[in-house]
Amino acid sequence: MTNSKDREKNRVESGTLYLVGTPIGNMSDISERAVKVLCEVDFVAAEDTRNTGRLLQTVGSDRPMISYFEHNKRAKGEIIAARLEAGESCALVTDAGMPGISDPGEDIAAICCERGIPFTCVPGPCAAIDALVLSGLPVGRFSFEGFLPPVKGERKRRLEDIKYDKRTLVFYEAPHRLTDTLAAILETLGDRRISLCRELTKLNEEIIRTTVSGAMERYSSSSPRGEYVLVLEGAGEEKPREDAWWEGMSLSEQVKEYVARGASKNEAIRKTALDRGLSRNYVYKTVLAEKGE
Repeated sequence: MTNSKDREKNRVESGTLYLVGTPIGNMSDISERAVKVLCEVDFVAAEDTRNTGRLLQTVGSDRPMISYFEHNKRAKGEIIAARLEAGESCALVTDAGMPGISDPGEDIAAICCERGIPFTCVPGPCAAIDALVLSGLPVGRFSFEGFLPPVKGERKRRLEDIKYDKRTLVFYEAPHRLTDTLAAILETLGDRRISLCRELTKLNEEIIRTTVSGAMERYSSSSPRGEYVLVLEGAGEEKPREDAWWEGMSLSEQVKEYVARGASKNEAIRKTALDRGLSRNYVYKTVLAEKGE
């Protein structure tokens, strides 16, 4: 039972954006604080107002909604920011899970940072973390990669970038692209352990722990259904030395070479750090020192 101090702490503040985590399948996972915020803010910004309308009805909220999704995020982001600056409070929700994870919630948070608008998070379910814990793979260090590019060449380049990453890798994928993604992973990263997680927290939750080739064989005779979270084993300890084209180069020279190949400076630093198993901050500072800046 909450006391007066708890109620005061959880008070909905004017002029504040609340990033509210919502259930990814099981409505019982919604938190008491999430319900309170959804019922007390001035308005709710939703990725899909139909889905969120059903959620608000379930929790007893009659708050008005505004749509906010990938294709209207620029215009609606300005509207939301203006209303926040005028003193209104807003709850931002995605269709399921934590806003800001592979959705435009990231953009509205950036707008708030730029304008000094207060925003906070009401923690809730996240499919990536749920799948990671259920995968049976190492969870001490992991990298969330979101959705891979749908275009074959771009997808291959992204996978090449993370080929030697030793951390467990987490991806989101749609059912109609799953087999292409598995084929690209096998070709570029090799046959590793993988967990395919679907229908998370729902009655028909399914966790398939196998290898990439095993997953491809499985879906050669059955069609993927539902949205997937793929949790992939990281690279082995040793990076093949024959691929180390940068051997003998300084960090500055390697970064310069990546830029010459078309990468931005930040991307070149990131790739150099990944190649050598170093932190991006270390590479950045070393490059500056080597250039005498």
